[in-house]
Amino acid sequence: MARLLIVQHCPTPRLTELADAVLAGATDPDISGVEVVVRPALEATIDDVLAADGFLLGTSANLGYISGALKHFFDSVYNDVREPTAKRPFSYWIRGGYDTIGAERAMESITTGLQWSLAAPPLVFTGEIESHLDAATELGATMAALLMD
Repeated sequence: MARLLIVQHCPTPRLTELADAVLAGATDPDISGVEVVVRPALEATIDDVLAADGFLLGTSANLGYISGALKHFFDSVYNDVREPTAKRPFSYWIRGGYDTIGAERAMESITTGLQWSLAAPPLVFTGEIESHLDAATELGATMAALLMD
């Protein structure tokens, strides 16, 4: 069975709502043969990453960058997972209050270094969340479907 690892930092109820929409898509009953594992960014481990066949990353844009929690995740696993997980599919979502440019650059730089393969267009936006929930659900479903046996 394939495994999709969702690593996220959702410190607010609004971001949790977004993450829940992603999870609803990833666990759609029409998608079979995929185990979805969700880890808060501060709890995800090297073993979690090595055991995954694909990744979905979620963060807020904070002061023009990815959240400190997601940065800590990358710092904690990077050297140990870079070679063994090269070419594995991933995507991400970033929600910013006003700006996401620095967070997008950071995500692209880090995942390029990991040699992961962008498999679905990321969901990146500013402002309110409600109008993006369907896109979040679609992102989760797309990533899970790509891993179906």
